[in-house]
Amino acid sequence: MIVSKLSQWSEYRAVTALLSVVILGVPTHAHSGEDVMDTLQMHGFLSQALVITDDNNFFGPSSQDEGSFEFTEIGLNVSLRPHQDVLLAAQMLSRRAGGESSDAYPELDYGLIDYQMVSDQQRTFGIQLGRIKNPFGFYNQTRDVAFTRPSILLPQSLYFDRTRSLALTGDGLTFYLEERLDNGVIRGQLGLGIPQADGGLNQTLQLHRIRGSFDPQQSGIAQVRYEHDAGRIVAALSHAHVRSQIDTHSPSVSDGDFYFRPWVFSLQYNQELWSLTAEYALRRSGLKNFNQPALNFDTTGESWYVQYTRRFYNDWQWLIRYDSLVSNRDDASGKAFEASGLGPDHSQFADDLTFGLQWTPHPQVMLAGEYHHVDGTGWLPPQDNPDSSATSRHWNMWLFQLSLRF
Repeated sequence: MIVSKLSQWSEYRAVTALLSVVILGVPTHAHSGEDVMDTLQMHGFLSQALVITDDNNFFGPSSQDEGSFEFTEIGLNVSLRPHQDVLLAAQMLSRRAGGESSDAYPELDYGLIDYQMVSDQQRTFGIQLGRIKNPFGFYNQTRDVAFTRPSILLPQSLYFDRTRSLALTGDGLTFYLEERLDNGVIRGQLGLGIPQADGGLNQTLQLHRIRGSFDPQQSGIAQVRYEHDAGRIVAALSHAHVRSQIDTHSPSVSDGDFYFRPWVFSLQYNQELWSLTAEYALRRSGLKNFNQPALNFDTTGESWYVQYTRRFYNDWQWLIRYDSLVSNRDDASGKAFEASGLGPDHSQFADDLTFGLQWTPHPQVMLAGEYHHVDGTGWLPPQDNPDSSATSRHWNMWLFQLSLRF
């Protein structure tokens, strides 16, 4: 799914419009002889995790006492097809990942109208309008559903939880095209719209130094994905150009602009019992147009991971992954960052070795556990660690999660 804001879609208007269709019905039919209400589908999920760390905090006070239970995801989605070429879909999500309990207030995760203008054996071409999940890498569009993730935590070098709102969804429209070839399928998506930006983003980018707030601007995102031999080989290229004005609250500092321009290269090889996945990203970002030059910067970060998953006994899967993050390729060690007095050097990188295990005793129940050995704090949430100088470079994390769905 994608981004944009051609009309003022509020969360409540989107859900109200969809529920009106569900409750009142639509005077058309999804297929000839089929009542539209027969196409109604409703699904939900719930995940609760325990996070334990020996140093530093992740999703709450995980290094204290018995750990943190402040990682909870609850979602409810509904879809309806009033016409064979039209799909209506929405999902409400309550998510707490550290912070205050009020952070778990239900919000519209996505809400869209999907119209397929062309749909035959060779190709499908359509447009989506509303709040849409962005096609970023392999996992972004389904990252909130634990059953779709290979591990409890996705690779944090690419799928940041600390800045997830900026990459996750947008309000607007997206065009998509699917071409079915002799031995594969190629899919393309192009989205235009307004990205989301929650309050936590200000703290993550240290905007408290200039007392600023985000005002997201028109942005774009695109992905080309190829699946060969029924998904045995999957490759994707994703790119985004995200823009936001920063409205400062200080009379001595002018408004400025934030930009984020990532490229993500994704590759996966699948066999019956195992999968090998790798993704690599270059992330250019910065601030510009402030009247104080010290606030302006332009950096290119680098992220990559290699992941092997093995399925056994029908309902078990284990995983091993190496995940690497560098915030600034020109200062990979973070020494220049520390010398400038901005924080410890280890806050500019993170190398994470992960071992994970999943058990699905029932299609609607999953138990998972994983261990992380991390060198660096590059993706630690500042909300959980307000004093970066008090963090430890080398740390370990254990996670345990129960997930349900219907």
